[in-house]
Amino acid sequence: MGPNITTIAALVGDTARGQVLSALMAGRALTATELADSAGVTRQTISTHLAQLVDAGMLTVEKQGRHRYFRIADEDVAQMLESLMGAAALARSPHVGPREPALRKARVCYDHLAGELGVLVYEKLAQRGAFALDPGGIALTPLGSQAMEKLGVELVEPKGRRPFCRTCLDWSERRHHLAGTLGAALLARFEQLGWAKRVPDSRVMAFSAAGEAALRDWLD
Repeated sequence: MGPNITTIAALVGDTARGQVLSALMAGRALTATELADSAGVTRQTISTHLAQLVDAGMLTVEKQGRHRYFRIADEDVAQMLESLMGAAALARSPHVGPREPALRKARVCYDHLAGELGVLVYEKLAQRGAFALDPGGIALTPLGSQAMEKLGVELVEPKGRRPFCRTCLDWSERRHHLAGTLGAALLARFEQLGWAKRVPDSRVMAFSAAGEAALRDWLD
């Protein structure tokens, strides 16, 4: 018998905890008060929910002064949540339409780019031979390294067990976008270049017209 998934399923299945996890998928750390407002529950209630999520290893907490900040524990948890969002969207309608165009075009998935533009980045780079298959999934090729250096992305091997690059199934596009430390470095570079910026209190990553044009030019 494999691992028992009922505990995790019960945690994610609660409405308030689901709202907390969705809010944290924007990649930012939030306080209990902010998460209570997001979930629409009291401060006392949110404390119980957060303790359960931390105990299950789904969230981490960091103390800074008088405040405690919560965030998604790691990329594995984020990938699971992204997949569940895809399943939820498909269950709602087998023909998922652009109900939230900005969210579907470009959004943050934990710390990397998702949505139409995220999928575009991965697929264009793959077509150019930027990736090769390896036992862990995908690896960056010399051609891929050249593309990153051209953009000014610093290639730093990750510490711990997080992969350098891997694919993540995009919930709205049903295709893959790029994750791992490379995906995070790319998103950070897009922001540094001024091509895109995060919309406050949202997962939306807003690309300017010039920024999107520059992105497509780099990919082509």
